[in-house]
Amino acid sequence: MTVMQGVASRVKSFRRPRAAPAVAIVLAGAIGPGGCAVGPDFARPTPPAASRYTRDTLHAEEDGSRSDSVQHIALGREIEGNWWTLFHSEAIDQLVAQALDHNRTLAASMATLAQAQEFALARAGSRYPQVDLTAGAGRQQYGDEFLGGFAKIPPFTYFAVGPTVSYTLDYTGGVARGVEQQYALAEAERHQRDAAYLTVTGQTVMQTVEIASVRAQIDTIETILVQDRDNLRLVQSAFDNGSVSREDVLSAQSQIANDMTLLPPLRQDLARARHALSLVLGRAPASELPDDVDLAQITLPLQLPVSLPSELAHRRPDILAAEARLHAATSAVGVAQSNLYPKIQLSASVGQQSLKADQIFDRASNAWSIISGLTAPIFDGGTLRAEKRAAVDAMRASAASYEQTVLEAFGQVADLLEGLDHDAEQLDAQDHAQQAAQSSLELARISYKEGNAGVLQVLDAERSYQQARLGYVRAMAQRYLDTVQLFLALGGTSPNASPNRDTA
Repeated sequence: MTVMQGVASRVKSFRRPRAAPAVAIVLAGAIGPGGCAVGPDFARPTPPAASRYTRDTLHAEEDGSRSDSVQHIALGREIEGNWWTLFHSEAIDQLVAQALDHNRTLAASMATLAQAQEFALARAGSRYPQVDLTAGAGRQQYGDEFLGGFAKIPPFTYFAVGPTVSYTLDYTGGVARGVEQQYALAEAERHQRDAAYLTVTGQTVMQTVEIASVRAQIDTIETILVQDRDNLRLVQSAFDNGSVSREDVLSAQSQIANDMTLLPPLRQDLARARHALSLVLGRAPASELPDDVDLAQITLPLQLPVSLPSELAHRRPDILAAEARLHAATSAVGVAQSNLYPKIQLSASVGQQSLKADQIFDRASNAWSIISGLTAPIFDGGTLRAEKRAAVDAMRASAASYEQTVLEAFGQVADLLEGLDHDAEQLDAQDHAQQAAQSSLELARISYKEGNAGVLQVLDAERSYQQARLGYVRAMAQRYLDTVQLFLALGGTSPNASPNRDTA
């Protein structure tokens, strides 16, 4: 049974309200808060019955113990401790700690959570009697016919003081459903805070890895430019000896110019990543940042703990927030259902009333009252029933949104698991391509020195080696980035395992 089918079955089970007879009202007053709450009771949705994320077994799920560079997926295991510590980088740990302390988005999310919790506490107060202290003084004139013309009361001054108590008899559970709804909304905000926590930690690690990746690519280009200049000197020497033409020198110079065009975009990417990291850390882009981290200083996690799909639905913040919103929408149906029933209000007051200020606290000035009132909807143009139907529709929409959120989460994890599998293949292919291109370049240079090959062959071999080397660096960096994305898609660290989640 899907969530929406379960919602539909609970909606059909609603009983239609009828005008409450006097006996029912008396019994309701007797049982007080012990009455049943109208509307559906929220039941936590059951995640889809899936034991894995992908249809086929991935290479990373196989035994990776035979290699110290192959990532292995441990399906059914949970991440222990903070997820970013799996990269074994003290620099990353320090950056994440700074982000958690100073990130403005996380601070705003925490304040919003505190606000929602206070709203829930405020709503919870409506379940209890409300006690107020009233005091007043005034001058009163009754009309001549107020007492039927039998007596005339001259204008008088009065004084009054005392407490009043009011209480709404929640025999339908509407007040309790409203409190339940507000607490569910606060729960949704708590999971939104967790999502912000996950985003901040994820962005910190992602930008750190991105900076390391771009720097590695820049270092590669600069090394290639050194080799280009060596080629130019080689060709220039051959030209001076008369063994090659001026065209060969121009070709070597053109190769340097083309390779130089690769640097500005990478430097722009580096600046953009540094600016993004500054923002995550709660700093202005012009602020000083800690030293960049080299990719070699970040350990790629080889063991990847991947929780089961059934567990993912109970740990990803966006899924839990959607579940809480479904809970709130379910409670709203109970509130709308309760509005179709009569409302009973009880009030009482005790105090002193006197015509003279110095006699207000005499025993003879004691006064009290007990009042009960009933308000029952008779005709409202269909407003209350339409509001109830709208609440049911909102609950169904929340149920569908929850299911879609779960499916999208499963799809995201599946994509990243497949991506990591292909990342390993891509890195292996790029490694072989790099080695082959390097060997080809060395042979081309030897042939050129011996006069058996032209400069164009050397430059072609140089371009192939450049592409292979850059491709290897990018493939290696993509592995890191996809690993970070996988941990984020899995919900990061379980709330029960993270020591910083509740204090963040």
